[in-house]
Parts: sequence; C-alpha cells; structure tokens
Amino acid sequence: MSAQPRICFLINPKSGTNRRQDVPALIRQHLGPAAGAAEIRLTQYAGHAEELARQAAAEGFRTVVAVGGDGTVNEVGRGLLGTAAALGIVPRGSGNGLARHLRIPLALPAAVQRLGRPEFQRIDVGHINGHAFFCTAGLGFDAHVSKCFAEAGTRGLSTYVKVALREYRRYQPTAVTVGFNGRTLETDCYVLAFANAAQYGNNAYIAPLADIRDGLLDLCLIDSLPLVRAVRVSLGLALGNLPASGAAVFHTSSHIRVRAAGPLGFHIDGDYVGEAREFEVALTPLALEVAT
Repeated sequence: MSAQPRICFLINPKSGTNRRQDVPALIRQHLGPAAGAAEIRLTQYAGHAEELARQAAAEGFRTVVAVGGDGTVNEVGRGLLGTAAALGIVPRGSGNGLARHLRIPLALPAAVQRLGRPEFQRIDVGHINGHAFFCTAGLGFDAHVSKCFAEAGTRGLSTYVKVALREYRRYQPTAVTVGFNGRTLETDCYVLAFANAAQYGNNAYIAPLADIRDGLLDLCLIDSLPLVRAVRVSLGLALGNLPASGAAVFHTSSHIRVRAAGPLGFHIDGDYVGEAREFEVALTPLALEVAT
C-alpha cells in the first residue's frame, strides 16, 4: 500500500470572521485518513506564508494549503512557483476569488475533505511589474479601493461596499497608453483589470469569460464611471454579464504594457501593492499546480 502524500496546511490566524474556531482541530477532524500525513503551521506576519510555502515544498510536501483569504492564497502560491508542490485552498477570507473560480467549497469541512482525495490541475499565472497574481490584478479605482479597504480596520463585504461608495465620489481617472497585440490604445483609466480568473471575489465577475488555463489574460477597461454607467457596471459584476452590458471594453492578450500620465495604484489579487507610472503585465501558461 503506497504512503499517503504529505500535506501541509498554512493557517493565517487573522483570516476569517470566526476566529474562535479551533481551525487546526477542525482540519484534523475532517481530513480523514490523510490526517496522518498532515502538518499544520501558522503564519506570523505579512509575507510569512510565502516563506513557509517555499520551505514546505523543499521538504517534499505534495500539497501546501493556504488557509485564509485571497492574500494568503497569493503568498502561498508565490512560494510554490517553480516547485513540485501543488497549491491547496481552504477559503477563509472575505472574497475568496480563486477558490470560487476553481469551485472549491467555501465551508471548511467540505474544503478539507476534498483535500483528502484531491484532483490536480495546472493554471496560468500572471505577473505585473514582477508581482505574481493568480486571480486578478488591476490599475485605478479597484486598486485605490483595495488600499482604503486595508486601512478601514474591519473586513467583510459590507465594509468594502461602504469604502467603494465613499471613494467613488472622489476618484478621478488617469490618462494611459496601453499596448497589446501590436496595438496602442490611448485612453483614460478608471479601471484597467487583468483577469486570469473570472471574478474579484464575492461573485463579482469582472471578466466572466476568463479561462484560467487558456494562456490569455482578459483585459477589462472602464475609462470613466458616471452614475448611469456605474449602475450598469455594478449590475454586470453581480449578474456576470458585464461584457454584454456595454459598460466596459474587453480584450485578451498574454502581454500588456501600460504607461500612465501620473502615478497609478495597482493591486494583485485584491491586495494593494503601490504606485507606478509604467506597468508590464505578462502571463505564464500553466505555471502552477493546484489541488481541487
């Protein structure tokens, strides 16, 4: 009888709204026979999950599981790039964009049980100015909101909506030049999203036609957002029909360059990174294995 593949759970203790749960005990309870081959480690600071993931891969774990939100998933995924280990996800964040796209159960017991008998597949990986992303990256308003959301002090969808509505009244677009597929586009940027997967999280579908294994990023451009268009965009995100709404312009490409007229904020998988004037965005096909 072959040995059970080793699995390492990396828990972000700050993720999730119910922090009274004994997450390690729940994992062992629901993992079944695979529990004997499992180890559980807790992250201690920002960036620690990437370090722990890289270490776990070097130690020979077959699957390294991010137990947390989209930021934790991004860190663990980054740590596994170029290794033989697969990324697993037990979603405990406010958005859970990649988990939703991969149809991973949002309930902890079901997500853990799946990891006891996983299926493996490979997904594309995006990079923006050297920062890896697995779900979405973006410039403009969504990045600005992610910065304000991180500073808000509370998490959750209601906080995100409040922040977005407040900042909507203040935010102004930036002129950009976008190069892709031999084309050059001069436009304003209210939002320029690069979607590897279909949604931001919380079933907000920024690019519902995106395929995480097709070797292409879906570009979603919104050059301005007057009130009527804002309503159409909001409905398109919620209903998953933004391309058909006419409220945004879509393209696909594997390599995009952007030059902004002024400093423009950007995010990776919902986490604000900083500002830049020039951006290089590229996709590496099937660069990460995931356990689903």
